[in-house]
Amino acid sequence: MSKTDWIEQELASLKEQGLFANIRTIEGPMGGWVSIEGRRVLNFCANNYLGLANHPHLREATKSAIDQMGIGPGAVRTIAGTTSLHVELEKRLADFKGVEAAITFQSGFTANLATIPALVGKADVIFSDELNHASIIDGSRLSGAKIVRYPHCDPGGLRKIIDQTEVTGRALIITDGVFSMDGDIAPLPEIYQVAEETGHLLMVDDAHGEGVLGRGGRGIVDHFHLHGKVDIEVGTLSKAFGVVGGMVAGSQVIVDWLRQRGRPFLFSSAMTAPDIAACLAAVDLLEAGTEQVDRLWQNAETFKLGMKKLGFDTGMTQTPIVPVMLGEAPLAQQFSRRLFEEGVFAMAIGYPTVPKGKARIRVMNTAAHTPDDLEHGLAAFEKVGKELEVIS
Repeated sequence: MSKTDWIEQELASLKEQGLFANIRTIEGPMGGWVSIEGRRVLNFCANNYLGLANHPHLREATKSAIDQMGIGPGAVRTIAGTTSLHVELEKRLADFKGVEAAITFQSGFTANLATIPALVGKADVIFSDELNHASIIDGSRLSGAKIVRYPHCDPGGLRKIIDQTEVTGRALIITDGVFSMDGDIAPLPEIYQVAEETGHLLMVDDAHGEGVLGRGGRGIVDHFHLHGKVDIEVGTLSKAFGVVGGMVAGSQVIVDWLRQRGRPFLFSSAMTAPDIAACLAAVDLLEAGTEQVDRLWQNAETFKLGMKKLGFDTGMTQTPIVPVMLGEAPLAQQFSRRLFEEGVFAMAIGYPTVPKGKARIRVMNTAAHTPDDLEHGLAAFEKVGKELEVIS
């Protein structure tokens, strides 16, 4: 028996259970439609909420930045120095979010890996929503703090668990803002109230709220008018902003501390000049008006209404994320394959991304879609749904 036989056996098991991830190759720019295997298909997979991933303003900003600043940062910012572009982006993001300061990271995932261990350690406690993103889970594990999960989006359950938990050091409450698999929104005002009453730090990961919720996409804190009340806002620049990277927004003292103790900031090279320039261009567009955000929500409401009329179960979504609940992973994978044959790119999502028995097709509406695109997508879902007896 070779050293890797067990891996082959596990891979075979994943395929038998319908849980093996087959990654399709895109042969062109990201948009409302993409080219895959020589076919042009409607794209319902991307988190490109505002359609900025191939926006002309971002492309031109990137080209200009390469000419002026080159590409790579050379090393970590604490050793090789930072660029004026990084400084400008962090100031613009802080202004956009309405906070004292912001710091950027290589991704939203690394933003969580940097932030959580910098704030709590082995003597401390983390109260985490049971459906929080994997990056929150991993960041919490890295911290060494005691992790106590509370019932999903349940402030009363959170308060009960806090009352039952001994806290001798610091405590941190963490929730996603928008939950990426179900599309529901955290009850942040009520969670804030619990944090205020207990004196615990409050952190929200707004990866799927940036560019979606709030005035012109300013996020969940703006959506609920909680400025100055949430201690740490983590976000991503790879979804609605259309580029790559992560950020943390909050008080100057939090940001200063992360510059000193956020390990991905200290030990991994910074975002590249073209990435930063593209993010700045995205901020330009978001500050200029709400056209993209408005179109995103209009498209989302049109699609959700159409799916409900067809008889699909779309869960408890409150956002442009639309889970099409199918149950078992093999059915979800079969449904995804048939959609692709009908010209729709919508991937199946199963365990471990979602619990067993809750496999689904997750549809991501974007501002890049037209009314005709939505009609095409709904027609494909209707055809495949009837064929596979998901709807009547």
